[in-house]
Amino acid sequence: MAQNESQTMLLRLSDTELTVANPAEDVRSRKVIDMDGETIGEVSDLIVDNRETHVRFLEVASGGLFGLGREKSLIPVEAITRISDDAVHINQTRQRISEAPPYDPDLIHEDVGDESYYGHVYRHYGYPPYWGPDYIYPPYPYYP
Repeated sequence: MAQNESQTMLLRLSDTELTVANPAEDVRSRKVIDMDGETIGEVSDLIVDNRETHVRFLEVASGGLFGLGREKSLIPVEAITRISDDAVHINQTRQRISEAPPYDPDLIHEDVGDESYYGHVYRHYGYPPYWGPDYIYPPYPYYP
């Protein structure tokens, strides 16, 4: 367990009083496009850490009719390859996302750590977790 990681919690941005500094960079409600060019859903929320207030995951909703019965997945921000005015492009496939650890909204408030839900999500996608010693926050490639 990394130092101070138990003090860090992840929260949905919509459950906080925080806002995105530049509203043009708020990706909520944008389509999510996989590496094959397929729309897999839309960004329903952003998962941020309470200490650094960095976005750590996209909460992506897919399927369902009129928003009912939609399934959600968490995708690490490291998967983002490009952000445009109407879409977030990621370097994962629909199949890979469907094989991710099942999303459970009750786990949002779980402590972070290598054996936590979040640790399993990072391992599934092949990214080092943000609480690791050599982690570097990814730059966001905006291409309006």
